[in-house]
Amino acid sequence: MIGAVVLPALSACTTTEAVETGGDRALVDRVEPIAEAPVPQLPLTVTDATGARTTVTSVDRIVPLSGSLSEIVFTLGLGENVVARDITATFEQAADLPVVSRGHDVSAEGVLSLEPDLVLAETTSGPEASLDQIGAAGVPVVVFEPATGLDDVDDRITGVATALGLDRAGADLVERTTVEIKSATDGLDAAEAPRVAFLYLRGTASVYLIGGSDSGAASLIEAAGGIDAGAEVLEGDFVPLTPEALAAVAPDVILVMDKGLESVGGVEGLVEIPGVAQTPAGQSERIAHLPDGMMLSYGPRTGDVVTELAEQLHRDPA
Repeated sequence: MIGAVVLPALSACTTTEAVETGGDRALVDRVEPIAEAPVPQLPLTVTDATGARTTVTSVDRIVPLSGSLSEIVFTLGLGENVVARDITATFEQAADLPVVSRGHDVSAEGVLSLEPDLVLAETTSGPEASLDQIGAAGVPVVVFEPATGLDDVDDRITGVATALGLDRAGADLVERTTVEIKSATDGLDAAEAPRVAFLYLRGTASVYLIGGSDSGAASLIEAAGGIDAGAEVLEGDFVPLTPEALAAVAPDVILVMDKGLESVGGVEGLVEIPGVAQTPAGQSERIAHLPDGMMLSYGPRTGDVVTELAEQLHRDPA
């Protein structure tokens, strides 16, 4: 196997702009709330991913420190209560909120200046000193494990809903999301599963990586009726994108995020990266692409993401 490298936060450079790739874009970066103005059942005490017990008395002013957490809060119907966002919250309804976090770079001062009643974080949020400063100021902080695959979707939604006092809305959202994922995966022919390589690209920063066994894309690719070819032969999260690595993976389809594709000049620029043109995907220019803020969020819009990816993976090559 080819050795891996450590990758910074995947969506730290996302924005809301669309990428022009020559295909139709069916996926819109916005959320659809399950309820309007739900009434939280408070106060409550929850035990979070760190083992800490936190009492929540108000959710009038919420700061979610990841795009995925923001997506769930908005979809549960409390979007009007969110007063700030992480840079990875790129969906339409959150786009105008002030940015107080960039993945591993949380501004404690920025968060506290907004006088939040509740902060939602992930175990990967940081630095730890910033979260400690927020907690020391008396703001309840509830920490969740990050989502890494489709198996996390239900628990993720339920956990956030519980922390907000919205058990009923959470159960309804889990049901809706489950139905949408099942609908997206029904009828896919495993015998026609293309080999897919997930590439993480930031051309302006000279970052060119190929996803391995722990990239987080495997369950999405499999749900959409593909085979994560990188996960079969590459160890860890990501390895440098080289002709040798591409040859080992030999993808039928290359999967990228929209901003990554834009950063290398679209499909034409992607095919010019050394080794890409020699793969089956490069030869047929079979490039699948998804919005950065949606692709690996594994939240309420997962069914939409699977549906869109399945359509792209199984589209008849031109």
